[in-house]
Amino acid sequence: MHVCITLRFAGTRYHGFQVQKNALSVCEVLQNALESLYGVRPPVKGCSRTDSGVHALGYCVSYTQPKPIPPRKLPLAVNRFLPDDVRVTEAHRVPEDFHARYSAKSKEYIYRIHNSAVADPFQNGLCWRFPGPLDAGRMERAAQYLVGKHDFVSFMSSGSDIADTVRTVYFAHVRREGDDITFHVCADGYLYNMVRIFVGTLVEAGAGRMPPERVRDILEEKKRSLAGDTAPAQGLFLYKVNYSEEEAGNAQAAQEITAKQE
Repeated sequence: MHVCITLRFAGTRYHGFQVQKNALSVCEVLQNALESLYGVRPPVKGCSRTDSGVHALGYCVSYTQPKPIPPRKLPLAVNRFLPDDVRVTEAHRVPEDFHARYSAKSKEYIYRIHNSAVADPFQNGLCWRFPGPLDAGRMERAAQYLVGKHDFVSFMSSGSDIADTVRTVYFAHVRREGDDITFHVCADGYLYNMVRIFVGTLVEAGAGRMPPERVRDILEEKKRSLAGDTAPAQGLFLYKVNYSEEEAGNAQAAQEITAKQE
């Protein structure tokens, strides 16, 4: 039986999802748990690569079960063998040709900023604390220039060998609640460090160091040096993976409704 499981994990002590030769990864502890459950170590397919320290609220993994366990029982069965900072939240049966990464139509990320001069001990390692003033309205206006199909080479880390740098961003929004600012983005794919560079650039607009419309020029000029710094990894969360156009459309509609209400 081919299944897809959804994980939540705090990535603070992990060097990303993918297996590393000399560092602990989320995939390693997941496969350890699966081996303890099944007695064999099944190969797994993750929905994306993640950087060291990045978190997930809805990370998807597909694999073929060596022994059949009903999907409704699978989360609790696997969680018995996982560390406290990694949990399977749901599981369901999928077709044999389903692939957690290549079957995805879009992915959603959120990035959390704690905009305060004083650190919040309950958010340690789960956000980027930015002590200076930030105007979330300016950041939201800047984010709208990211929406659409563009060449995002300006928002890719230097040295990446990806040739096709065109992606489609379905929505990008910035919201403030008290001292907390959240950036939420949905796209059909992402370049290396793309979301974190988005955030670093939006912070430049929010801090008044560049006008929001400058984002449009950064896209057109296709130079990484013109975009903002790469935001720290600890504020980034993989929020959700959409496996149908309908899911992506529903997410976009929900964002638009929220924006109109605010």
